[in-house]
Amino acid sequence: MTTPRTDQPVEVLEVSESRADRKERTRQSILDAALTLTADSSLVAVSLRQVAKEVGVVPTAFYRHFDSMESLGLALVEESVVALRRMLREVWRQAPEFRDFIDGSLPLVASHVRAHPQHYAFIVRERVAGPPRVREAIRHEIELITRELAADVSRVPGSDVFSPEHLNLLADLIVSSVVTTAERLVDQPEQEERIIAATRTQLRMLLIGGLNWRSPR
Repeated sequence: MTTPRTDQPVEVLEVSESRADRKERTRQSILDAALTLTADSSLVAVSLRQVAKEVGVVPTAFYRHFDSMESLGLALVEESVVALRRMLREVWRQAPEFRDFIDGSLPLVASHVRAHPQHYAFIVRERVAGPPRVREAIRHEIELITRELAADVSRVPGSDVFSPEHLNLLADLIVSSVVTTAERLVDQPEQEERIIAATRTQLRMLLIGGLNWRSPR
């Protein structure tokens, strides 16, 4: 009587993990290729075949990972903005005073843009010229950042001078300034220190005005 091999499930699992790893590497290669190909244009100007050729796979292999160029663009938005939004939220949750929102956020934004310049160059371009779903995804993420900032500011002492509407307006002003700063960092990375210092001053000036505001009751 033959004794069953007990190591067979382990071998099957190892093969399965290896295939999963290869699949993930191919997916990431497709994302990286799209970033490269859109460096001087926009996602709407790049074809699926171009991306597949850049990666070295047949076009049908593309569809194992993304159902369209737009869905690829949505994945790039998630890689870029969603990660930054989560990190900002962690900083904001620990901010005891108004100025801490500024002093904690700007270095984080600068380091993230510095670490992922291609991703933020992609966001800057596609925010205006990208496919509709990609533009909408970027707009949605910026709106989420604004709402989360307003929610976190609302728990800081002194924020009760703002109505919910005006608190959202203040958060929108701050986030718009930070988005513009990220765009400037993409265009002028060598000016990072000056850009961050200027934005910090602008936002502190904004907060001075904001803290003297009293929403009508």
